Amino acid sequence: MNKNVKFLTIGLAAFVIGFSVNNFAMSEVPANYKVAVVDIAQVVASSAQVKNLKKEQQAKADELVKFVEKARKDVAAASDEKKKKELEEKYSKELVSKKEKMEKEYVNKLSAIDASISKTVNEQAKAGNYNLVLSKGAVLYGGEDITQQVIKVVK
Repeated sequence: MNKNVKFLTIGLAAFVIGFSVNNFAMSEVPANYKVAVVDIAQVVASSAQVKNLKKEQQAKADELVKFVEKARKDVAAASDEKKKKELEEKYSKELVSKKEKMEKEYVNKLSAIDASISKTVNEQAKAGNYNLVLSKGAVLYGGEDITQQVIKVVK
């Protein structure tokens, strides 16, 4: 019985201390603290830059497919085994080079778009006098949704 009383006393003290610390931490937040949320996936999906990048990537992928088809025809047309191997190596190296170049350009353009969207979110947050902007997916409740404002600027 004595153990139960000690356990109950310690548990009650921990609860009171925890509650007090929580109230103390929350008292530091100013009354005019504004929080905004942004649905980044929706902003990205609405971005004209992203849509153009997708079209551009599809066109480049189509070019690679044509290149591979041409390479297969050239290799199949070669009658000498040595010549076939040389052509296969040549086209293989060229294909790898083209793919690497395409991927590098894509990553560079994507990071530029990301920077642009981040800058727009930052500008909208400052314009609305928000102290904090969070991703909408990370917030269960609260915050003012500024997604449409960001989309208007990003388009």
